[in-house]
Amino acid sequence: MTTTLDRQAAYSGTKEVSLTLRFDVARLEAYLAGKVPGFAGPLRVKQFRGGQSNPTYLLETPARRYVLRRKPPGKLLPSAHAVDREYRAIAALHAQGFPVAEPVVYCAEEAVVGTAFYVMGYADGRVFWEPHMPQSNPAERRSVYDAMNATLAQLHSFKPAAIGLGDFGRGENYVARQIDRWSKQYRASETEKIEEMDELMQWLPAHVPPPGPVAVVHGDYRLDNMVLHPTEPKILAVLDWELSTLGDPLADFTYHLMQWEMPSLDGPGSASLRGLDLAALGIPSRDAYVDRYVERTGLDPRPYLPAYMAYNFFRIAAILQGIVGRVRDGTATSENAPARAQLVRPLAQTAWASARETGAR
Repeated sequence: MTTTLDRQAAYSGTKEVSLTLRFDVARLEAYLAGKVPGFAGPLRVKQFRGGQSNPTYLLETPARRYVLRRKPPGKLLPSAHAVDREYRAIAALHAQGFPVAEPVVYCAEEAVVGTAFYVMGYADGRVFWEPHMPQSNPAERRSVYDAMNATLAQLHSFKPAAIGLGDFGRGENYVARQIDRWSKQYRASETEKIEEMDELMQWLPAHVPPPGPVAVVHGDYRLDNMVLHPTEPKILAVLDWELSTLGDPLADFTYHLMQWEMPSLDGPGSASLRGLDLAALGIPSRDAYVDRYVERTGLDPRPYLPAYMAYNFFRIAAILQGIVGRVRDGTATSENAPARAQLVRPLAQTAWASARETGAR
């Protein structure tokens, strides 16, 4: 299948707030005026086209712009959409000088906008929705990829307890627990039988790579989850901390490697470098990118890379199936969510192909 979707057009910018995701703007304005120093209306609200899982809004006042992320309304999978955890992660990392948006306020009161939410500063820069960065040039791509690698290495270098996140997750046996969690979530949202998913749920628990040190992991680290400086190859803010926890940094890093092998399909989250002339683009090969991370961190995924890749493609297939399940249940928050249904099977097939590299039959 050829890719025809213009992701940059489809997911960039804002739109009017969807009917199902509207709330009382005056009530939010009054709440923020009482909680946020320097906040003053009038407040205007738009919805970002991205922000697939948690609805994300642009808040504009005469003096400043902010971003609001909230839990979606309706029936939700257990432990999903944890905006309180997102806020805690960015607050801890912002204090370390790590590139995240400025934390402004967290609100657990559902009365304000209908669900729990948080507000952060607006990072004014560029989002590239395609990993080959078609609007860019080889020198900038090279620098951006090196910055992505260095930023993830920096995240994995923090000692969780030293930055106030010592109890942010269980940490140990992360991959095994993730396999169990996403197997259950997949079953809860299953809409059709996919043999490769069944095979993977049998194979993965017996082929977990040996655990590495416990670190803060992002859980969805990729180019379109970050804001770049308007003119420089510099990361202003890493976004979307919904899946962050304590866990195996190599699982987090190898998830990031999926963009080199992603099946080329239309749909959000499925942009791929596969089949492109990376050298001409100025983008490192996957192996060179891995080598640079190993140099920076001393952590080495290479002996277990096929097992890690099988796990990560399985995990993203299960996550996307959760969105398909929410379409079924009427709680999906993105107009692009139905496009995800077509991605689950090819992702499962890619995961099983990685498992077969280790001798799985």
